[in-house]
Amino acid sequence: MAKQELINFSWEGVDKSGSRIKDEISSRSETLARAELRRQGFKVIRIKKKSKPLFAARKQKIVTKDIAIFSRQLATMLSAGVPLVQAFDIVGRGHENPSMQELLMTIKGDVEGGNTLADSLGKHPDYFDDLFCNLVHSGEQAGVLEGLLHKIAEYKEKTESIKAKIKKALTYPIAVLIVAFIVTAVLLIFVVPQFEDLFKGFGAELPAFTQMVVAMSRFMQHYWWMVLAVLMGVGFIFGNLKRKSKAFNQGLDRLMLNIPVVGVIIRKAAIARFARTLSTMSSAGVPLVEALQSVSGATGNIVYGNAVLVMRDEVATGHQLQMTMRQVGIFPNMVIQMVAIGEESGALDSMLAKVADFYEEEVDNAVDSLSSLLEPLIMSVLGIIVGGLIIAMYLPIFKLGSVV
Repeated sequence: MAKQELINFSWEGVDKSGSRIKDEISSRSETLARAELRRQGFKVIRIKKKSKPLFAARKQKIVTKDIAIFSRQLATMLSAGVPLVQAFDIVGRGHENPSMQELLMTIKGDVEGGNTLADSLGKHPDYFDDLFCNLVHSGEQAGVLEGLLHKIAEYKEKTESIKAKIKKALTYPIAVLIVAFIVTAVLLIFVVPQFEDLFKGFGAELPAFTQMVVAMSRFMQHYWWMVLAVLMGVGFIFGNLKRKSKAFNQGLDRLMLNIPVVGVIIRKAAIARFARTLSTMSSAGVPLVEALQSVSGATGNIVYGNAVLVMRDEVATGHQLQMTMRQVGIFPNMVIQMVAIGEESGALDSMLAKVADFYEEEVDNAVDSLSSLLEPLIMSVLGIIVGGLIIAMYLPIFKLGSVV
């Protein structure tokens, strides 16, 4: 059965002191809205559903940062002694994202209805994954929910920071290559034809390099739409395969790991996520087998995710974590040694946290180094492309000048 969406109602009534009040409330029906207002001590005189504007603004997307901020705010409220339902009301109404407000009010309604917070969050898997729900469940069972919410917020912030660094490493060269393609297309379609008209009056054979550029220009003038259609088709097929094909994603993730420099950054980022996630869940008292199940989906790379699932199965049969890490063969020796020390000393969570700190810093340094390396390299590529086109256009002029 589909879940009924929240409806906004405007209402007018009086409070316990007899003062007249006008306000708004969100609920799944008018009956529930009236019941909620009565529970809060208001006598409702008039209530009606708010009409939506004809040209409603596009619904704002809920991002990971919104979830991290919510976790931090809710933890702060609970630490200050604010009851859970009231904390949801304060955090929800104060959030800048209307979609997040609606989500939090829905969860608040489920909690008021008698559900646990973990179960209420679990109804929204697009925003609260198994890891989040498992940690909240552990916090509720142990009576340390606010502490674990702080850990969740810290975890979300650090993993989001790693994702941002990876995007920075990949986005910059892609953006520059797109600009290079656009500049080259503009030169071939609009600039080179002007020179071609000039060359027709020379009456001499053009240099081979110039002939090649002119041929490319003619092709782009007549078939630019075909090039654009092919690029759009490739983009559509790529996006479709990435969304639907597990085999394609696995092959793509394997390929990314083997790309020079970039592959090293992705490996370090996957290890950092693995260590940070397992450390957070271990410190929350989540059993290792159950924790590894959640960790497999948090590594950000299918190759590492599948390896963690293999490790989970081995750990479930009684093997030590450090032995299973050695068997899958994708973890550096230093990480395995740190995990071994953590297992032997009973401080696995703190050792994993140290590993996560180390690899997060490594990712940061690697991204900075990559950016420093790519900037002159990309400028050189742009210079060669644009400079090559200019040289090709001026070669006949130079040749004519030497003959004269």
